[in-house]
Amino acid sequence: MRRVVIDTNIYIDWFNAGRHEQVLFQRDAVKHLSAVVLMELRAGAFAARDRRLVQRVESAFEKAGRILLPSRRVFGEAGDVLRRLQARQGFHLATSHSIVNDVLIALSARSIGATVVTQNAGHYRAIQAVSPFQLDVIG
Repeated sequence: MRRVVIDTNIYIDWFNAGRHEQVLFQRDAVKHLSAVVLMELRAGAFAARDRRLVQRVESAFEKAGRILLPSRRVFGEAGDVLRRLQARQGFHLATSHSIVNDVLIALSARSIGATVVTQNAGHYRAIQAVSPFQLDVIG
């Protein structure tokens, strides 16, 4: 069974509009919640309802033992990838700070053989160009 790490934008669309249920609840994949995605979800959960939804998602993944933490090795490699993105692709960390999170998500997913599922083709394709990983971009 394939492993997937679902990006923040997919959860946000589900919370706000009920979109992407086929991705979030697919039975043919083992889903992992990136701790980086969890951080982004918590940071944007201003309403009490949103915080409750995030807490329910976190609890479900915690009970299943599927919260994915970036390792020391992932952080080290992320620094190398970010340097290459700045040198080769023109990213500026001061203005593209979310690329840091996306690199951590991508490399953490790769460390467990998982596919990143996202709508953010731009960042993730740029990361793939300097450090290959499995990616599924949905509309």
